[in-house]
Amino acid sequence: MTLPLYVPGTTRLHRAPAGLKLGLLCGAGIALVLTRESLVLAGAALAGALLLRAAGAPRESLRPRLAGLAGVLAAVGLATGLLDGWDAALAACLRVLALALPALAVTLTTRASDLLDAMERALRPLERLGLVQAGRVSLAVALVLRFVPEIAGEARAIREAQAARGVRAGPVGLVVPLIVRTLARADAVAEAIDARGYPPDGEPSRPAPAAARPRPETPPRTPPEGGSPA
Repeated sequence: MTLPLYVPGTTRLHRAPAGLKLGLLCGAGIALVLTRESLVLAGAALAGALLLRAAGAPRESLRPRLAGLAGVLAAVGLATGLLDGWDAALAACLRVLALALPALAVTLTTRASDLLDAMERALRPLERLGLVQAGRVSLAVALVLRFVPEIAGEARAIREAQAARGVRAGPVGLVVPLIVRTLARADAVAEAIDARGYPPDGEPSRPAPAAARPRPETPPRTPPEGGSPA
């Protein structure tokens, strides 16, 4: 069973426009990436925690998400500490925390369809310049949002199946079948997209009306032998 991204509610964050939340989140992310001060990052992480609390999500829905975030922080802190020192590790963990908590608050209070619509509207000016295709970017983000919980569910199902058979497999025993299942699911999704003719590459997705369709040329009638054409 996968976790839903959106939790219904009536808070101010729920009522705020999706475009505004997405724009503020992008601006905050750029500012946090450029920031090096640990005190500033700690303040931003605290503000993100307060924002997440204001989202009004129940603790039952927050606990598995925060557990996954704790694992990411542990991996980032350990790798950064061994490579660049523990001061840099602290700053990296605070930066990830300050980025992840507001993003979690936004996803909990905004429907995925509203986020994708806001992203597609924001990319329209770039599409007019020929730099991107807003429909393709929206489709890619939608697939990522759909596949991330699916992959987590597949990993959990593989672990449970191995435990039921009494198999204690290592990381390779989990990663290999997970990759195989993910690629098979990706092939199925790609075939479904191709079958529906999406994206249309600038062509209209609906068939043209009958009056506008070019009529096939009919070959001239050949008269029968010994006769004349009618």
